Amino acid sequence: MEKGCRFGTHRVIEPIGVLPQAAVKIDNNMNIRSNEVLIDVITLNIDSASFTQIKNICDSDKEKMEVMILSIVSERGKMQNPVTGSGGMLIGKVKEIGNDFPDKELQVGDIIATLVSLSLTPLCINKITDIKLDNDQVDIVGEAILFESGIYAKVPDDLPNKLALAALDVAGAPAQTDKLVKNGDTVAIIGAAGKSGVLCCYQAKKKVGATGKVIGIVPFEEQVEYLKDLNVTDEIIVADATKAVDVYEKVMELNKEQVDVTINVVNVPNCEMSAILITKDTGVVYFFSMATSFTKAALGAEGVGSDVTMIVGNGYTKNHAELTLNLIRESSKIRKLFEDIYG
Repeated sequence: MEKGCRFGTHRVIEPIGVLPQAAVKIDNNMNIRSNEVLIDVITLNIDSASFTQIKNICDSDKEKMEVMILSIVSERGKMQNPVTGSGGMLIGKVKEIGNDFPDKELQVGDIIATLVSLSLTPLCINKITDIKLDNDQVDIVGEAILFESGIYAKVPDDLPNKLALAALDVAGAPAQTDKLVKNGDTVAIIGAAGKSGVLCCYQAKKKVGATGKVIGIVPFEEQVEYLKDLNVTDEIIVADATKAVDVYEKVMELNKEQVDVTINVVNVPNCEMSAILITKDTGVVYFFSMATSFTKAALGAEGVGSDVTMIVGNGYTKNHAELTLNLIRESSKIRKLFEDIYG
C-alpha cells in the first residue's frame, strides 16, 4: 500500500500544486493510501452558509437539493459549494485504517466526527437517504477519506451522534470566544440565536463575569423570548445585520459605547460592517461565518477609519471539541435545544 502526502496533495487533480481545500477537483477513489482512513459516512453536516445557499436556490425542494449536492460531489470529488467555497463536516464509522496512519488508538468500528472541512475531504455518495431542511444535515450512504493531517473526535457515548455532530461542526466558535473574551468585557454576538451563536453567548457570559455584558443581536422579534429563556445574554437587540448603520445606532443607544469583542456567526453575506462599526478601535472582531467577505471587511474597516483587530474564523483551536461538548453537558437548556433540533 503506497503512502501519500500527509496533507493529501496526492489526491489533487486540478490544479496541481495546491492543497485539497483549494483544489477545484480531487480524487475521490476510496482505495486508501497507507496513511489514510476510510470512513463509512452516516451524516453530512453541511456548513450553514452553504446549506442556506443550496436551499434557497432550490426553493427548499429536497429533490432539487439532492441533485445539486450529488452534482457538486461528482464534479469536485468533495462537498465544496462553488458559491460559498465552504463545506461542513461528517460523522461516520471507521471502515479501514492504513498501517502508516499515526494515531494508533483509532480502531475500526469507532464512530468519529471529522474536524476538518468537507471542502477538502474526498467523498463518494452512493445515495442520499434524507435531507433535514431545518438543521443542515444530510443522511447518506457513502464513504470518505481522512488524511494523515486530518483531525477528528470520537463521538462520546453520553451524547446522541447527530447532536454531537452539530455541536462539533461549530466547535471553533465557542472555543475562540473563550480565548478572546476577558472578564469585564462587553461582547456582541451577531446571529445569537443560531447553534453557534447560542454556544458563543453561553461561553461569553461565563467569561465576562458579573461586571461584563453579553449583547445578542438577532434578526427576528420571535427570537427574543427564545434567547431570554436560554439565559445566555444580558441584552438582546433585534436588527438586520446587513444594515450596518442601524445595528450601530441600536448598539450605541443600548450600550452608550462600542463593544470590546464582536463575534459574527451569521450565515448570510454583507454583515461585515455591522460587526466593525459596533466594535471599539481597541477591540476584536471574530468572523466565524463562512459567508464573510474578507475583502469587504478589510476595505470596509479602512473606509470608516476603524483600527479594530479582525480575526479569520478558523474552525480549529486547541481542545475546541472537548470545550464545546462540555458546554452541551453543562447547560441543560442548551442540551435540550440541540436534542430537539438534532436528537
